[in-house]
Amino acid sequence: LRRSGKKVLLTVNKIDGPAQERLVSEFYALGFEKLYPISAAHGYGVISLMEDAVADLPAAEPEEKEDEGRIRVAILGKPNVGKSSLINRILGFERLLVSELPGTTRASVDILFTVGEKNYLFIDTAGIRRKARVKEKIEKFSMIKALRNLDRCHIAVIVLDALEGLTDQDVRICGYAFERGRAVILAVNKWDLVKRDPEKRKKLEESLDLGMGFVSFAPRLNISARTGERVNKLLGMIDQVFTQFSRRISTPAVNKALEEIVQKKPPPRTGRAHLKLFYATQTGVRPPTFAIFANRPDLLHFSYHRYLINQFRERLGLDQTPIKIIFKKK
Repeated sequence: LRRSGKKVLLTVNKIDGPAQERLVSEFYALGFEKLYPISAAHGYGVISLMEDAVADLPAAEPEEKEDEGRIRVAILGKPNVGKSSLINRILGFERLLVSELPGTTRASVDILFTVGEKNYLFIDTAGIRRKARVKEKIEKFSMIKALRNLDRCHIAVIVLDALEGLTDQDVRICGYAFERGRAVILAVNKWDLVKRDPEKRKKLEESLDLGMGFVSFAPRLNISARTGERVNKLLGMIDQVFTQFSRRISTPAVNKALEEIVQKKPPPRTGRAHLKLFYATQTGVRPPTFAIFANRPDLLHFSYHRYLINQFRERLGLDQTPIKIIFKKK
C-alpha cells in the first residue's frame, strides 16, 4: 500500500470506546502518522474515519438531466417472467444476472445504450409480488423501488408469462402504470412454449382482452427472450409509442376533432340542464393532456368522458398512448 502512492487510512477495529484506545499504540509500528480506532459493530469512531475518507474526493459532477433526448423504459412484471433475460437479449450480451430462481434481481438497474441516433435508458426492476407474499424487508424495499421507477419512466414494458397466463398480479402491475399515466407495452414472454398450442393461445388472448381492457391502447408483442423471437421488434414499438406519448397537436385540429365528436354524439341531457362543450386545447404531453371548456363540467357523465377519450385517441392518431382530458368551466 505504501508503494502504491495512494492515500491510506489505517483503521484498528474492535475498539469499543475511549477506554480501549490504548490498545492502538502497538500499531504505530507500521509507520503511519494517524490511526483510526473504530468499532464496526457499535459505530465508535466511524464518523471521524468517513469524514477524512471523503475529504480528498473530487467534487461530484452535476448529473446529466435524464430527459435530454433519452427514452426511459421500465421493465416490470412478476418474479421470474424473464425481465433481465429480455434486456440481455436486446443488448446482445449478458449484462444482467439471470437465474431460474425467482427474486434474483433485488435492486433496480439502469442500463444506458444507443441504437442509431436514439438514446435509451432501460430500467430493470425487481419482480413485484403480491403484498401478502412479501416477507423479507429487502424484498419489500425492492418492490417500493420498482414502483418508484414508474415515476421516472416514459414507457412501462409489462412482461407477462405466456405459459402461466394472465394473473391478478399482472393486472395489478399494469394498473400501477396506468394510474401514473405511463405509456404501456404488453410483452408476452415465453411465446415459444405456447405458440403451437391453439387452445392455450386462444385462452391467453381472451384473458388479455378481458383482463387488460382498461389499457386497450397498449400494444402487445408476443416474444421469447430465450430464443430471441420477435425481440428485435420491441425497440421499434417503443419508438412508435414514445412518438405518440410526446405528440403535440395544434389547437385547430383539436377543436375540429371535438366538433365532429359532439356532432356524432352530443352530451346526454340531465333533467333540464344541458352540458355544452365549447372548445378544447392541448395543455401537456407525456401523456397528451387536453382541456375542454364547458358550461357545466359537473354534468359530465363518466360514460361520456370515456367516449370522448376513445374518440380523441382515434381521431388524433393517439391509439397507442394514454391520454387525459380535463374539464374546465368557461
